[in-house]
Amino acid sequence: MSLKAIIIDDEPLAINILKNYVDQIKELELVQTFTNAIDASTFLQRNEVDIVFLDINMPIMNGLDLLGSVNSKAMVVMTTAHEDYALRSYELEAIDYLVKPIPFNRFLKTINRIITLKEGVTKNEVNNTNDNSSIFVKVDKKKLQKIYLDDIIVIESLKDYIRIKTKANKHIIHKTLSSFTEELPSDKFIRIHRSYTIAINKIDAIEGNSVEVQGIRYTIGRSYLNEVKSKILDVDSE
Repeated sequence: MSLKAIIIDDEPLAINILKNYVDQIKELELVQTFTNAIDASTFLQRNEVDIVFLDINMPIMNGLDLLGSVNSKAMVVMTTAHEDYALRSYELEAIDYLVKPIPFNRFLKTINRIITLKEGVTKNEVNNTNDNSSIFVKVDKKKLQKIYLDDIIVIESLKDYIRIKTKANKHIIHKTLSSFTEELPSDKFIRIHRSYTIAINKIDAIEGNSVEVQGIRYTIGRSYLNEVKSKILDVDSE
């Protein structure tokens, strides 16, 4: 798999660091670099890429403005020295948020996840499973996003917001975890913690007070432990 990438950053040193990182990964192909968002916007309107590494603080047009205005299927990775814009970036459907100075192992983790997501999309883009039940969620003031239930992996509480992690994207919506979980079929999803609801069929293992989903461990809250273990065992025994 070869993924085409571009870098958008007004700092030449930051571009060089990312270029060096990209060069270390055989699955990545650096197509172009830009020092301003306006030129990058024009490029993205005329060309398709898989990954955009995007800085936030840039002159004239910042990275968030670009992310919100460009209609591109590329996965956007924010690369910034500021931690304050993470929530806004995820609301605009950035796939990840890397804070400078970016360690290579953190960069590699992001790329590995993107590769996994891309492979999953490729396998499923022609035909979905027979169970295509779906929901619509409000991702901004005007847009309702359709999400297939079978694509949902985990829903995470962010106080008054939730982050819905699917096979290909993350969606942040203004809703509580409790209210959203109630809208989901109870035979497919289970609340395991005050901060997490998990798709039952995405659970790979259960050990002690945690479950493992796609290599990530999620703690089971003490008050949820008996119900979670009972329900998972019932599902596994069918």
